[in-house]
Amino acid sequence: MSELFGFIWCAIAGLFRSRAALQAEILVLRHQLNILHRRSPKRVALGKIDRLVFCGLYRLSPTVLDALKILQPETVIRWHRAGFRAYWRWRSRPRSGRPRIPADIRHLILEMSVANPLWGAPRIHGELLKLGVNVGQTTVAKYMARRRRPPSQGWKTFLRNHADGIASIDLFVVPTISFRLLYALLVLRHSRRELVWLGVTAHPSAEWIARQLTEASAGMSRRAISFAIAMAPMARPSFVASQRWVYGIARFRLGLAERLIGSIGRDCLDHVVSISEQHLRHLLNSYQGYYNESRTHLSLQKDAPIPRDVQSAGRVLALPILGGLHHRYVRI
Repeated sequence: MSELFGFIWCAIAGLFRSRAALQAEILVLRHQLNILHRRSPKRVALGKIDRLVFCGLYRLSPTVLDALKILQPETVIRWHRAGFRAYWRWRSRPRSGRPRIPADIRHLILEMSVANPLWGAPRIHGELLKLGVNVGQTTVAKYMARRRRPPSQGWKTFLRNHADGIASIDLFVVPTISFRLLYALLVLRHSRRELVWLGVTAHPSAEWIARQLTEASAGMSRRAISFAIAMAPMARPSFVASQRWVYGIARFRLGLAERLIGSIGRDCLDHVVSISEQHLRHLLNSYQGYYNESRTHLSLQKDAPIPRDVQSAGRVLALPILGGLHHRYVRI
């Protein structure tokens, strides 16, 4: 920067000098440049201030290109054009733009697009306007989730929409104290995870399963029973007898019914030895009442399949179930 001030001072002082003195100084400077050019043939490194000075002098008087010794005239012209482009790029810069969208709004748009795969940008934009969020529709489209496939509902949504009309059935094996195998059939209604029916037999058959489904039809929708009857061929004796050993057979079962079978084992059958068919039927009927009326479920917001009233006043009393294996707590 000091060199630039010195250069400007010399230019101002030269206005008050005689023409002969200026010509003599020019000749001396030219001779010094010739000497430096002979002794220093390498390329000279110039800074931004040096380039600015050369470009300014070239703009004032283009004939100064003839006096260049350490630079090529094309170099100064290239610097001048680059400065011209930079100047107009600066003049054309945007003075203002769209306000930045807050992070919580962007996150909300992403959540709405993921939770509602059938919604497009206009639908999400309308919901945001109803929430008092004033953004543009193009902004909503920018921050929506990108999908490679066409939008589709998830399996959880599909099953929830059909839960009221679906019931699942399954068979499981229970050994008795004499190592005799008994077969139990359950019917589970998906809407409230209600255990509708439990049947026990030592010789399962297609006719016995059809009779059990007919008896379990009380209180169930016609659509649910139609679905259960359609699943009856999977519960033939040959299928039941082989499912304990065939690898991967669990993929043919219905998930909720299989989970219920695990609950029956953990809550009851793993702690009790079945003596006979009548004894097993009595145990399962007792567990059915406990499961439907007392046992709370996470999927039901900690409620039972048959809703329980909230009791806030009174003394807590424990009612034993299954001989004290479980208890139901009430207020009296």
